[in-house]
Amino acid sequence: MRPVLITGGGTGGHVFPMQAIAEELMSRGVSSHDVYFVGSRRGQEGRLLRPLGIRLVLLPGRGISRSLLPTRIFDNLVSIAGLIVALLHELVMVGWRRPSAVVSVGGYASLASVLAALFWRRPIILVELDAHASAAQRVVLRAATRRCVPFLVDDGRAVVTGVPLREVIRQVDRSALAEWGSVARTATPFTIVVMTGSLGARRVNQVVTEFARDLTHDQGLRIIHVTGSRDFSAISVATRGLTNTSSYEVCEFGDMARLWAVADLAVCRAGAITIGEITALGIPSILVPLPGAPADHQSKNARVLVDAGAAILIRDEDLTASVLAREVDHLRRSPETLSEMSRCARELGRLNAAAAIADVILEVVGR
Repeated sequence: MRPVLITGGGTGGHVFPMQAIAEELMSRGVSSHDVYFVGSRRGQEGRLLRPLGIRLVLLPGRGISRSLLPTRIFDNLVSIAGLIVALLHELVMVGWRRPSAVVSVGGYASLASVLAALFWRRPIILVELDAHASAAQRVVLRAATRRCVPFLVDDGRAVVTGVPLREVIRQVDRSALAEWGSVARTATPFTIVVMTGSLGARRVNQVVTEFARDLTHDQGLRIIHVTGSRDFSAISVATRGLTNTSSYEVCEFGDMARLWAVADLAVCRAGAITIGEITALGIPSILVPLPGAPADHQSKNARVLVDAGAAILIRDEDLTASVLAREVDHLRRSPETLSEMSRCARELGRLNAAAAIADVILEVVGR
């Protein structure tokens, strides 16, 4: 068969789905020689995807800033030049290789490949990770052959597949968590996992430290605070006294398979991968969407969960230690609410998203 081109990237949130889709295709008998990745030189693709042994093409270019500051305008001119070079490269390569399908998970790194696929009339499969398609995907939305979406949309080409998850997340076992409100459950601390991405979220991190400082005397509560790289040093210094207690743990990065296995409640942003993981695993959540996210996609992701009864939304500007404490206290006192939120999250989640996406791809390429 002609190769399947999987494109996207710029962030880890795009790379992990690319990896999951490729691994699922190969588990179905597709050779590693019949799959190749196209990503960005500036993203994490080289570090994360190269070890898989699949052909990897890294293109120049970077995302476009929406700021009108003079420095940003210059950066955007450089970005556009890089994207033009990337497009010329992909026009040649897609025309030469004639992939059986171009699978885009979004991000600026995918733009050159999907435009080249449109030019050469190759089938385009969009794997949409958010409730709102990314800017790079909206360019070719009408021309797409199929759409793999996380939530139901009114489009006959769309299949609700969910967000592709890493195998280690799919294997998380939460069965050790007894039912909320039971004698066994109330005998152990109520565990909150705070996780806002690899860089972290400064406002959330600061509010959580205030919240933790007020509640260190509460032996029935445990907070595991994953700060991300940007704030770890500052938060570590600010909470030096707190981390001597068993009720508060701070770390720069977390083994999310381990942490999701023990989480009674997640406090997090509303990025696609996080939403995919907590819904697939049925974790109740308090979501604080990133303000200023492109097309406000995090708020749209969060709203889907809130409308389904799976999460509570707090706007970034409304987040304070007292507001967070009030919501946590309400949920701890209402095991029925937690159980219902968990059930609603699982109804939205898809543990086997990569398999469902592979089904779509193989159908399009005729295998």
